Amino acid sequence: MPFGKKTLRDVEVSGKRVLVRVDFNVPIDEFGNIEDDTRIRSSMPTIEYLLDAKAKVILMSHLGRPKGKRDPKFSLSPVAKRLSRYLNREVKLAPACVGEEVKKMVQELKEGEILLLENLRFNPGEENKDEEFAKELASYAEVYVNDAFGTCHRKHSSVYLVPKFLKPAVMGFLLEKEITYFEKAMVNPQRPVVAIIGGAKVSSKLGILKNLLRRVDKLFIGGAMAFTFIKAMGYSVGNSLVEQELLETAKDIIDVAKKLGVKFYLPVDFVVGTEISDQTHTKVVPWQEIPEGWMGLDIGPVSINLLKEVISDAQTIVWNGPMGVFELDRFKDGTYETAKMLAQSPALTIAGGGDTDHAIHKAGVYNAIDFVSTGGGAFLELLEGKTLPCIEVLDDKV
Repeated sequence: MPFGKKTLRDVEVSGKRVLVRVDFNVPIDEFGNIEDDTRIRSSMPTIEYLLDAKAKVILMSHLGRPKGKRDPKFSLSPVAKRLSRYLNREVKLAPACVGEEVKKMVQELKEGEILLLENLRFNPGEENKDEEFAKELASYAEVYVNDAFGTCHRKHSSVYLVPKFLKPAVMGFLLEKEITYFEKAMVNPQRPVVAIIGGAKVSSKLGILKNLLRRVDKLFIGGAMAFTFIKAMGYSVGNSLVEQELLETAKDIIDVAKKLGVKFYLPVDFVVGTEISDQTHTKVVPWQEIPEGWMGLDIGPVSINLLKEVISDAQTIVWNGPMGVFELDRFKDGTYETAKMLAQSPALTIAGGGDTDHAIHKAGVYNAIDFVSTGGGAFLELLEGKTLPCIEVLDDKV
């Protein structure tokens, strides 16, 4: 059982009021249209299970950063409409997340009905760990379900305090799936395990790199992070992004990899330009030949082939972080090709992090990768070897 915690299958929900913390923090454009509803669809198994069991379902989520004040552009109204369409039944939207009117709507819920509370972050109590706010939310139901993996690293009221006041408190199916896949990749993996880590800064991935070295057989570093390692080895990288203060740390990571027998790979060529722009001149050069005044903005074609070789015998692959400035067409190939090779690999493939998720969608291979985590920060904290406080507070499986 994931992390030894109870799940939805371990509790009786029939006819009961069930408070479900979901993560409906989806991108919404200026006209109120949802641009990507992956997170909504990911929670459907939990919601449908509860409705089939004739539970009275109360959903709660945050959206954006309204900073404790009501802001119409962060209303969950578009989410309620999308959910109504998917469930083929009305999803009522409460005018707030707490208060007399909300309490009345909760009390009037019938079996098999569903109510979505308005954005939790309209109330300052959500982010301020307000016990009274948490107790009021807890008073609405008889069972608590956490299905919001993306917020499990934050000690906010709805995910950290409510399950202390409302028991039983269990995992929903999405949270269970997230943890199960993570355990398959990092706790009891099929080997060889390959980690592909990209992104801009070594500083933001330092904990991850140190933890992964103890768990993986091969480590490929891509993205702008690679230049700090190349510079640490004594080579010039032109105007490429380098974290000067981490050069010694980068050397240490290379040394630790050697000592632990982890095969450590860096890109061998780059697409370089003189500025981060689709209009810049570009050329492909080996990593030893990045010209002064130029910067590496994507891994090159030989590096893509190297990565294919690196993962060719993998049984488990974990990917976090793009290989270049994939938001610009000129520098998207490294990241898109990485997504495609993972999609084609027979290995168990797990990817996570906001940019990584976005790139996989744009590369058109989302459904071909075994598991794409819905939680950026929470996924990264697990990769660092940290515990997630909002899972810790859920009921233990005896």
